[in-house]
Amino acid sequence: MNVRRSAAALAVSVVLGAATAPAAFADDAPSPKPSALPQGLYGTKDPTYDGVWRQSLALLAQDAVGVTPAASGVKWLAGQQCADGGFVSFRHETATPCAAKNADSNATAAAVQALAAVGGHGAAVEKGIGWLKKNQNEDGGWGVNPGSPSDANSTAVAIGAFAAARQDPAKTASAKGGKTPYDALLALRLGCDAKKDARGAFAYQPKKGELEPNDVATVAAALGATGQGFVFEPVGRDDDEAVEPLECGADADKSDTKAKGADAAEDAADAADAYLAAKLAGNDQHLMAPAMPGQDPAPDLGGTADAVLALAAGEHRTAAAKPLAWLQSKDSGAVAWAKGDPGALAKLVLATRAAGGDPSDFGGTDLVRELNATGPKPAAASDHSGTQKQADEDEKKDEGDSPFGLWWFIGVCAVAGIGIGFLLSGRKKQQL
Repeated sequence: MNVRRSAAALAVSVVLGAATAPAAFADDAPSPKPSALPQGLYGTKDPTYDGVWRQSLALLAQDAVGVTPAASGVKWLAGQQCADGGFVSFRHETATPCAAKNADSNATAAAVQALAAVGGHGAAVEKGIGWLKKNQNEDGGWGVNPGSPSDANSTAVAIGAFAAARQDPAKTASAKGGKTPYDALLALRLGCDAKKDARGAFAYQPKKGELEPNDVATVAAALGATGQGFVFEPVGRDDDEAVEPLECGADADKSDTKAKGADAAEDAADAADAYLAAKLAGNDQHLMAPAMPGQDPAPDLGGTADAVLALAAGEHRTAAAKPLAWLQSKDSGAVAWAKGDPGALAKLVLATRAAGGDPSDFGGTDLVRELNATGPKPAAASDHSGTQKQADEDEKKDEGDSPFGLWWFIGVCAVAGIGIGFLLSGRKKQQL
């Protein structure tokens, strides 16, 4: 278990959580299909089922790279909140009270993260957190809608919301059962009793009492189990950790089985990352989408971007760089897939940033510019200097990385009789 990551989890940095789209929707549409797109909304597609979700991701991605979103965009998202603090997928008529059956934990958790990130909406964030606490299941987790069984995806994105509100998920216990979100996630993981190639994976929900590995759920849970959401401090060069598969059998570290709470969740996140790394390696560094009847299997671009984010959250920078490189390649078609789609563009921006890449140069495409173009003009643009790539370059300069080397420089100064003291600057402050 990494001590630095544990401390960061307790500090709960502002985030966007598991980067997965809502797993399911209510049976009834949350509001009538809009005849015209409202002012401030990102994207041009029908927002009925994902308006709040994609708006939240867009605002989070912009804020993460130093872009100040348009006030109208933030106002639109804040105006979607229901009186009880929750959010539905989309409200066309905000004057009409929300229907309880359409409340959406995914939309609520994502909106809380976005509003916390952009600032100035503390009351809305507090109300959203209150809604999540009120609708937490007895097992400590959340389903998509209130009363539905807990699933890995919804629980993971809710963890991100508590992190954004600077509340420790490990202390967010259910009023009914006293269990935490980590308890709910750990109940869905596959351990040493599973088949070897499934160990470390997570199930979405139990099926007839059995757990089946689900790549989308594993991606979400791997991020949520770190106690972080969609936005976190990118892993530095010196903090990169190798991916190690779950140890089982006589040689396994017995201390891992005794871990509880956040420590156990972090161990589970590491095992999930190992499962994902193996999956990615077996498919040319991308995940595969579930094949629909009559369709050929195809790469899951969104899932692969989410996997990059999850691996980076686990401080596996080298492992995250491999699927990121595939996404940036022309063969992936990621740029065409995301074009004009604020949710998809935001995923790529967040994943690229988290893995140490430059979102303004994604295989030659400026993702930030593409994202900005899907919504109202930003209040303030950015040169993207907050990316990890720039941070690494700055770090090298700060360390005196001259063409001849640091010690050569010191030696020359010593010969000249000059007393020099070096002040090594710290890493760039995390942008919240």
